[in-house]
Amino acid sequence: MMLLAAPELTLHQSVKYVAGAYIVFLAVVLAYVSIMAVRQRRTERSLAELRREVEARAQRQDQDPREAAHDGSDVPEATAHR
Repeated sequence: MMLLAAPELTLHQSVKYVAGAYIVFLAVVLAYVSIMAVRQRRTERSLAELRREVEARAQRQDQDPREAAHDGSDVPEATAHR
């Protein structure tokens, strides 16, 4: 019942609330995009590192297949950077 008794806002008074809502919305969107950009860069760095490891392993295997198979590189390493 209190909601019905509240005075109405004029157009001039409501503009600041609408502007505030847009500012908050844009701040949230900007924060989200920033977080996604950081995560994408981290993922791209990890992918580049994995590609280098695969290329290095392929080169070692081309040089001496027996040595590459027994050098312990088949053991997975913890490469997750969080």
